[in-house]
Amino acid sequence: MKETTVKYPFLTRDVKIYEQDNGHKIVLAYKEGGMVNVSSWVKTGSINENDKNNGISHFLEHLMFKGTHKHKAGEFDHILESRGAIVNAATWKDYTFYYVTLPKGENNENFDLAIELHADMMTDPIVPDYEMGAPFDVNDKTVTDKRERHVVIEEIRMRKDQPWTKVYNATNYAMYTSHPYKRDVIGTPEIISQVSQQEIMDYYRTFYSPENVTTIIVGEFDFDEVLNKVVKAFNWGERPHPPQRNILPDKPVQTTQYIENEASINSSFMMFGYLGVPARDLKNLISLEMLSVILGEGTSSRLYVNLIENQEENIFNMIDTENYSFRDGSNFFVQANFNPQYKEKAVELVKNEIEKLKEGITERELNKAKKKLKANFACEVETVSEIGESIGYYMTVCDDLDLAEEYIPTCESITIDDLIETAKKYLNINNAVISLLMPKK
Repeated sequence: MKETTVKYPFLTRDVKIYEQDNGHKIVLAYKEGGMVNVSSWVKTGSINENDKNNGISHFLEHLMFKGTHKHKAGEFDHILESRGAIVNAATWKDYTFYYVTLPKGENNENFDLAIELHADMMTDPIVPDYEMGAPFDVNDKTVTDKRERHVVIEEIRMRKDQPWTKVYNATNYAMYTSHPYKRDVIGTPEIISQVSQQEIMDYYRTFYSPENVTTIIVGEFDFDEVLNKVVKAFNWGERPHPPQRNILPDKPVQTTQYIENEASINSSFMMFGYLGVPARDLKNLISLEMLSVILGEGTSSRLYVNLIENQEENIFNMIDTENYSFRDGSNFFVQANFNPQYKEKAVELVKNEIEKLKEGITERELNKAKKKLKANFACEVETVSEIGESIGYYMTVCDDLDLAEEYIPTCESITIDDLIETAKKYLNINNAVISLLMPKK
């Protein structure tokens, strides 16, 4: 077993990474206190989907809780939640992860049980048909089955009615040419209504291989003792190697893409989208995060001050920015809710504020952005759950936990010139997708 040590910021002990011969990585992080977090991160999400199985990663996430050969459906949640645990999972573009956070219990009783049950769920799901629900015609309104297939379809339908989901999906789809990131992670009712139990299990066996999984344990414990328990609990058996990824990152659009859709709404929604840098490109990624802080995060940001506080006309109800980091390139978004009668002016005002970033940034703005990012980073080590999520991100999306150690020094090194150069390179209006959702006339 290969062992690596990483000096993780703000933790009192080094983080240990153990890689077994089968490729399964186990990360142990020491955090004083009575709470522990057990999680497993799988390198699969919509990144491994196509037009025929879009949404299968998220559907499988739901079905992973539907029992194993040792524990029937619902038992996993019931046992752990009765001991004060928070049990959940999430699917995103690059990963799916499952976690348990709970008190260790007397003599680590709860802790040991969490490891055992979590490993059983990850390595031996049975996905029974009676829990999944039979395939059906999604247009047949007489079907009233309440099993998991229908739960997911109802979740999809609820999201599709949300204005922010509509404008985000339109923007995201147009930002990519062929990359799987263009699809909505949750999938479509048409696909989820028809996918078979065999397809689900084939997908599980293909991508839930030990080489694709990182298990992270955070808390106050003896490393050798817990390592032995995790190794023993995760019985992977014989698994095929996961397929090699052969996906090239998409290039940004070369001329501004403008999209306008309508919905039964009273106000309008807007999103500007830009393709950025891979998660491993730490300096440019942090630069984009700083630009997001300066431009649109909080009531002291440029967008809020200039377009809400100092505007004579009531054009914008809200406006902010976000930067999402992914393995094959980040997404920089400006998003706003605005008064529909000012459509053209609202778009031009946002364009102008983005362009002004390239004309100059003050020392005060730079220092504010650095302070906020460093504070956010420090907050990510306050609880065992946050530590587990942060480590999972670096191990799964970046393939490099050392980047966590480099984050603050890199943040400190960035200059005003760096930010202006990044803005010119990645926030070019020719590379923007502008999506509007307007009230139906």
